[in-house]
Amino acid sequence: MATWLYRIGEAAARRAWAVILIWALIIAGVAGAYTAFHGKLSNTFTMPGTQTQQLSDELAQRFPSANRGSGQIILTTGDGTALTEEQKQAFSAALSALPSEVPSVDAVTDPFTTTSKLAEAKTQLDEAHAKIDAAPSQIEDGKKQLNAATSQLEDGMKQIAENEKKLDDSQEQISAGRKQLASAQKQLDDAQAQLKDGYAQAETAGSPAAMIEQLNTQQAQLTEQQNALNQQRDTLTESQKQVDAGRAEIASKNEELAEGKKKLDEQRNQLQKTESELPAQREQLERQQKLYDFTSGYRMVSEDQSTAIATVSFKKKIYEVPSAELQKVMSDIESANLHGATVQFDANLSESALGGGSHTGEVAGMAIAFIVLMVMLGTLVAAGLPILMSLVGVVVGVLGTLSLSSVVEMSSTAYTLGLMLGLAVGIDYSLFILNRYRTNLLDGMPKVQAIALANGTSGNAVIFAASTVIIALVALNVTGIPFLGVMGNAAAFCVVVAALIAVTLTPAVLSLAGTKIMSKKLWASIDTPQKIAERRVQDAERTEKPNGWLRLVLARPLLTLVVGTLALLAVAAPMSQMRLGLPDASNYPSDSAAYKSYALVKDKFGEGMSAPLVAVAHTPANMSEEQAQQAQIDIASAVKERGGANVQAVVPGGMTDDRTLMIFQVIPAHSASSVETEELVHELRAVTVPVQGSEVSLGIAGQTSGNIDVSEVLAQKLPLYLGVVMGLSFLVLILVFRSIMVPLVASVGFLFSVLASFGAVVSIYQLGFMSSLFGVDHPGPVLSFLPTLLIGILFGLAMDYQMFLVTGMREAYVHGKDAATAIVSGYNHAVRVVVAAAIIMISVFGGFIFADSTMIRPMGFGLAFGVLVDAFIVRMTLTPAIMALLGDRAWWMPKWLDRLTPNMDVEGAALSEKMSEKIQHERESAATDSGNKLGEG
Repeated sequence: MATWLYRIGEAAARRAWAVILIWALIIAGVAGAYTAFHGKLSNTFTMPGTQTQQLSDELAQRFPSANRGSGQIILTTGDGTALTEEQKQAFSAALSALPSEVPSVDAVTDPFTTTSKLAEAKTQLDEAHAKIDAAPSQIEDGKKQLNAATSQLEDGMKQIAENEKKLDDSQEQISAGRKQLASAQKQLDDAQAQLKDGYAQAETAGSPAAMIEQLNTQQAQLTEQQNALNQQRDTLTESQKQVDAGRAEIASKNEELAEGKKKLDEQRNQLQKTESELPAQREQLERQQKLYDFTSGYRMVSEDQSTAIATVSFKKKIYEVPSAELQKVMSDIESANLHGATVQFDANLSESALGGGSHTGEVAGMAIAFIVLMVMLGTLVAAGLPILMSLVGVVVGVLGTLSLSSVVEMSSTAYTLGLMLGLAVGIDYSLFILNRYRTNLLDGMPKVQAIALANGTSGNAVIFAASTVIIALVALNVTGIPFLGVMGNAAAFCVVVAALIAVTLTPAVLSLAGTKIMSKKLWASIDTPQKIAERRVQDAERTEKPNGWLRLVLARPLLTLVVGTLALLAVAAPMSQMRLGLPDASNYPSDSAAYKSYALVKDKFGEGMSAPLVAVAHTPANMSEEQAQQAQIDIASAVKERGGANVQAVVPGGMTDDRTLMIFQVIPAHSASSVETEELVHELRAVTVPVQGSEVSLGIAGQTSGNIDVSEVLAQKLPLYLGVVMGLSFLVLILVFRSIMVPLVASVGFLFSVLASFGAVVSIYQLGFMSSLFGVDHPGPVLSFLPTLLIGILFGLAMDYQMFLVTGMREAYVHGKDAATAIVSGYNHAVRVVVAAAIIMISVFGGFIFADSTMIRPMGFGLAFGVLVDAFIVRMTLTPAIMALLGDRAWWMPKWLDRLTPNMDVEGAALSEKMSEKIQHERESAATDSGNKLGEG
């Protein structure tokens, strides 16, 4: 590898412009790829296999509206006065225009319309209760009325019966009279016949006057009797008519009574039906009342009427909505004339719409790095070269990474991590090669040869150092956590680019830098062979003499070890209280839009309104509407009961058409990142409710529960990943140092560095110790994936410092120096560049401590503090102390293992020796030739 890199460095130095052109083309290529293919970044982290993700996938299929992005817009007067009707109408008008103005907006929930509907529902329920409560009394009154009508009907029937009896009696009398008339008529007819016979006899007798007169008298009597009979007959006929009319009237009344009876029967049946349905209606109303009561803690307009919350629902997840459309949502609302009212936007809208933000901290970090380089290297060109190389690296690395953001779900943290690492290692890797190049020049080497050898030696160390970082970062994929793997891959790519630039572009630029790479004073110190020789002697003497800090460490190694270890343990102690989570609006800076909206919502509605949970229940099939409603009540009641004071409201959110899946919006009483909300999620997931003979379990989804799931899975994976990295570091260091104790010391030292870094992060970002100094306004849980990232990144960086410091000690020991002298020689050989590299790392990482993103801030601090501890305490203090205590035992290795272990030659010592011999031979040949020429002369 060293020889191969030597040749690359030599070729780059001889063809510098060609190498620069290649990298310029690469930059143009990745810039074009970024322009063509970059996509939207996300700040939402998902975890396949967790309950939240499983439910989210199911809701996306069965209940799409419950699985889309949303954001809150808060309208307020700002002074606690009630919103006016004019302000409400203006806000509602602005909201109603959003779906037509912004393509991604699916719908808006107007707080005033919703509140009005809830009030209307309450009025309807109150009216229904009044009706239900009055129904028993009304039924009793109806029964009384029916009973009275029935009595009247029965009285009418009795009267009809009496009238019928009277008519029957009259009919009998008429019939009897008719019989008497018929008998009298017959007698009268018989008498008339006899009278007729009497007239016949009288005529036969000659019509005697006395006889005729007598017959006439009889005839007159018969006529009078006939008239009397006719008069009686007429009387009977009139009586019969009256009887018939009476019967017709009775028949009519019977029909009326029958119709009345029918109506009474119908009314009685209806009354009985109403009475029988009353319990069911009362139960239905009670169910509706209970469902309504669950919303009592859910308000969209504050109690003092000064603030209202509107919800904007999108057609896709929030991180898939273009930033321009989120900006338009906010600008459309802000530009509306709200008549003195103001609006604020929650984190989903305000943070998702943000661009890259300011980079003041990163610039400050780079400025400090430049100052350190100036102090160390002495010229602007030398100080600027590593920074230029790092900037080229991050341009290629970050743009290359973002080019894949349209096909790979990527968080903004991923590319920021790549930027952070790319800047830091890019400077350090180029610095290592630059420093070795300057050393080679001071040793009297020609420029091209000095560049090539620097690339073959320090470049080889750079490749190995980069490989350890890359392995640790790529190993994040073994956690099985996709977004963490993407972060690791993105950062690893940036490290790969930084290493390639260091061993290709750096040699090319060095060849063009000429004499400007060192100060005139340094050039003057090597302008003759004698000065070069004197410098070598001085360097050799200086490297074997302990100075400054090392002298203190080696004077009291045991005391140094004890004090250093206790100090690290004290710093690491708060780690025992570490609680993982993802930041929410409650953790944002006080002057951020996200925190301002959160604080307003917390004050007016309760902080849980910013962190709703989605509860999902899978219910039995074939339920009726009433059974489904009762199931909603039972489940919501169980949620309220189990959650207790941690639940502000439970709002039934609907169900699928087949009633087999129900969702509920649960409003916690505390913020998303609070311990109480985390406990609430676990409590609700333990809820089981009997529904139609089946035990229904409750699932919890939503962004809040998703963050909790991610944090818990990461906490479970952390020991495994730490074990893998520790084991890997031990094996790698055995290959490098061909020792058992040195890798063991290095691995344990790495563990102390990591634990101390964890403790410092917990102290500041969770417990709030000196939080104001670092711009932490609202401490909260530690970023859930920060410990895992710190382990991976600090492992690579710790191995860098270990390698650069201790490989020199090993080389000195192998070449015959005693253990104590080897420690001093190796330390002095590397300490200057390691200190500079560490300060640069700390400066670059520290520049991110005041970044806009609340996720990046603790990451920058953790890495900066981790480098500080690892470089200055573990590698430059404790390691020399332990090595001094161990003596020769530090380099012990079983013979069988020594035979199996390949010689890694990380710093290209063999190449360096070979080139030194070659240079020495060339110098001796040159001296001989010069002597011969002088002799001949």
